[in-house]
Order: sequence, then structure tokens, then C-alpha cells
Amino acid sequence: MKKLYIQMVFALGLVFALVAGHAQNYPVKPVKIVVGYSAGGAVDLVARTVGQALQNSMGQPFVVENKPGAGTNIAVKSVIDAPADGYTLMLAANALAANMALFQPAPFDAEKDLVPIALIGRVPVVIAVNPQAPFQTLAQLIALAKDKPNQFAFASPGNGSTPHMAVEFFERAAGISLQHIPYKGGSQAITDVIGGQLPLLAVNALEALPHVRNGKLKLLAVLSANRSTNFPDVPTIAESGFAGFEASVWYGLVAPAATPKAIVELLHAESQKALQTKEVRDRMSQVGGEVIPASSAQFGALIRSERVRYEKLVREANIKPD
Repeated sequence: MKKLYIQMVFALGLVFALVAGHAQNYPVKPVKIVVGYSAGGAVDLVARTVGQALQNSMGQPFVVENKPGAGTNIAVKSVIDAPADGYTLMLAANALAANMALFQPAPFDAEKDLVPIALIGRVPVVIAVNPQAPFQTLAQLIALAKDKPNQFAFASPGNGSTPHMAVEFFERAAGISLQHIPYKGGSQAITDVIGGQLPLLAVNALEALPHVRNGKLKLLAVLSANRSTNFPDVPTIAESGFAGFEASVWYGLVAPAATPKAIVELLHAESQKALQTKEVRDRMSQVGGEVIPASSAQFGALIRSERVRYEKLVREANIKPD
């Protein structure tokens, strides 16, 4: 019996030594960061910025691989099924939490199938209008929408997208009803609002930024706790009478659930260093966002709370995925 005990202790020690050694030498080859969206979008830009910072500090390439489709489910499942060795990561956004409510049966369980590494940052959702729209302030929109329920349409990047969900939350808070017109991404939605086909748009700040600067879109509100440095004259949703209301696109690194703890901790530590660099902070500011240093546990708690929040909204508003 004593001999068996000694053998078990020795075996466990060997396992721990292997894991520790793996983490100590990690990474010894390129690391892949999977993105569930096409190149050039907000998530892709953030992934490339963070990947470059990690590459600089860890000495191996961090290569972004775009896998769009099925509302990011294809990308998420590819990461879940990948070897849990630290060489396949994902830069996830709100869809990671929302899709567990949107798709039935749920395509995955992010809290069991993935491990949170680091929260990276967030970019606020904005409500924008065509400059010729009949409402030029949020108060005017609310007043007209109350007078004419479901008469005013808003465009979004798609059913169940973060901007769509944000307006659904806002409608409930304001006591109004708008008509939702989903698009296959923010670009075409913006084009149609600029062209006058629709008066109103919900989109992330990054996609709205160039069109606001050239005067083709006007912002009614920024759905963040504080004013945006890119739109200092635009009121927040709280300043517009909805205290405590916030809607942002958040970004964070995740990995397959069985990834060794030592590697997760190393990646978390290096990510936190990256968030303190001028390059990453400046890049996040340029895309209309901010970095959010946080522990892995805090990021996990955010995913959990967002899932619960979206489950309630999807059920009440009967939201279906595209």
C-alpha cells in the first residue's frame, strides 16, 4: 500500500513538472488567435493589435485567423475542439455570451468549454441618425416614437448583434417601440441610413467614426458610462436620462477549457502588460474604445452575467438569430 502511494505521488509530481516545464518554455512556436469575423472589422483590429503586443513580449508570432460564419459559432467550436496546449486562442466578443441564448439548442457552454484568459477592452455602441432625420436628439426620438409606435425603423448589423440587443434594452427603458431592420453587418446598414432609406442606426463606435467625422451621420448618444474621447460633444445615455444604462462591445481572450493553468496565467500576465503599453492604449482609443485590465475571474464573471442578461432579453423580445 505504501509503495502504491509513493508511486502515485511520484506520478503526480511528474505531471506537475511536465505542466510547469511546458509553461516555462511556452511559446515555442506561433500562436493562433481565432476571430469569428472577417478581416478589417473591430474585433479583427483589436486581435491584431493585442497579438502584435504579445508577439513583441513573448518572442513568437501571434497570428490572427479569421473564421466568420454562423454568428461566430464556427470559430468558437473550432477553438473548443483545438488541442488545449495554449497555441489556439480566441478573441471573443459579446456573441460568446449571447449565442448561448440565441441558438437552441445552445451550440456550446462557454463557461465549461472555454477558460477566460483576459478581458481586453470595450467599444461603446452608438445611436446614430441621418442628418435629415425628423429627430436630432434622443429626447425628440423618444417623443416621436411614443406618438407613433413602430413607425420609425432602426438598422443594426444583424439579429442578436450587440447593437440590436442594445436598442432592445433601450426601448424597454424608454417605453418606446421601434421597427428593427437587420443587416448582414454594419457596413450596409450604415450605407442605407446615409442614403436615407432608414432614419436610425445602432452600431459600434468604430464603424460610425469616419461617417460622423465627415458629417454623413449624427450621433444621438453614446451608450457608455463616460463620454467618448472621439465624440466629446455627444452625451452619454446616462446624461440623456437613463442612469445606469450601458451597452458596449467587449473583447477578451479565451482558450480551450483544459489549457494548463500555468499557461493561462502566463498569457493573462502578458496580456495585462500589453494593455499598459502606449501602442495598445492608443490603438484602442483610435477605434473608439478603452482597455480594461481585469482578472481572469472577473472576465469569467462578465461572460456569466452577460449570458443571464441576454437570456432574459431574447426570451422577452422573442429574438431569433439570422
